Amino acid sequence: MFQGHIDLDTATPVDANAIPDVLFERGLYWASGRSGVVNLVAAHKWFNLAAVKGRADAIAMRREVAEMMSEVEIATAQREARAWMTTQH
Repeated sequence: MFQGHIDLDTATPVDANAIPDVLFERGLYWASGRSGVVNLVAAHKWFNLAAVKGRADAIAMRREVAEMMSEVEIATAQREARAWMTTQH
């Protein structure tokens, strides 16, 4: 579970028209801990979005991340992915 702090003032949103590779890269970023923190909920969310946008290998990555998550964490990631998709223009 995420234990760090996200500075929303300096965070950069991902454009709704972002290519699947960018979404996949966001998943790798959070899954690998490149930020200094592993955030499986965020990784699952971004892999899910990449898969929806057509990145086939994101499905396997999402599944791999999900194996390390609780059902509550998976549900949270799915909610966040749906919210991201519905708030983008």
